Amino acid sequence: MVKKKEKEETINDVFDDVPEITLEEQLWGKNPKRTQVLRDIWFDHIKEQLDEEKDMPEEAKRELLFMMTANSVLDIVMESLPDEVSLELSYCLDHMMGVAAVNKRYGIDLLEANYDAVSKIDREDYGSDDEFEKAVIEKEEKWWTTGKQLLGGRSPNDAVAEVLSRYGLNK
Repeated sequence: MVKKKEKEETINDVFDDVPEITLEEQLWGKNPKRTQVLRDIWFDHIKEQLDEEKDMPEEAKRELLFMMTANSVLDIVMESLPDEVSLELSYCLDHMMGVAAVNKRYGIDLLEANYDAVSKIDREDYGSDDEFEKAVIEKEEKWWTTGKQLLGGRSPNDAVAEVLSRYGLNK
């Protein structure tokens, strides 16, 4: 039996008066073009500032270039959204950066490991969608709060909180 391909969600499913474009293209596909705009906005200014740092080692200049660029991108993203959305985004971004830092430190992928654990739950073992959904939520919450050997006995939540505290991002 051939599985019918589901309709690909488009930006029109979210906004009415926008030309037909897939969400994937709008969210990620345009990033190379956005990168060009950001280069045109900031590169010359940042380069001038770095050129003024005559005594700074080249490695430090490259790090400063990265830091200034990343900070500018974060500023423009936060400024582009209403305050309440920016606030939510900031918490989500902090958490995902914490997950990424834990992944790098321990050489793992927390999101993939969580998915592997949760995907083992079989829908057929539950009488209703609500029971199944509840089981998935409980499994996921338990996974994030239970110590893992891969993390030196810490739970994923504790490992992420520990990383975020090093940067002052959990206050």
